[in-house]
Amino acid sequence: MNIEQDINHELSRLRKIAWRMDALFYIPGTNISIGLDNILGLVPVIGDIAALAPSVWMIKQAHRLGATPGALAYMSFNTLLDFAIGSIPLVGDIFDALYNANIRNYRALERNLNEKAARAKTVRTAQKDLGWANPNLLSD
Repeated sequence: MNIEQDINHELSRLRKIAWRMDALFYIPGTNISIGLDNILGLVPVIGDIAALAPSVWMIKQAHRLGATPGALAYMSFNTLLDFAIGSIPLVGDIFDALYNANIRNYRALERNLNEKAARAKTVRTAQKDLGWANPNLLSD
């Protein structure tokens, strides 16, 4: 397996977790999704803490995959907001169903990694065109 396959595999795992946490099923006739985060959130305190664990793990994996500090800060903010407001009885349950922090975090990570890859490709191409890069180090 090469690096790109490893990243794609990890993103696939993270996507599955994000959607299970936030969009296991949709309320018929609406665009409102319900996931494990919402179900766990019905149990005061313990459920909210249990729902926090996969979110924190996703941020850790994002760091491992090379997400920028800005993306990690955005993901952390989403997770803390989801936890803080989600801990409020009733209001938090409604907020959780509408906000979907895990899906937001996954999309932010995917967007961030795609932007980093595009920038890296542009730099490699420019270096190659200008003859700055060592041709032995370029894979293209």
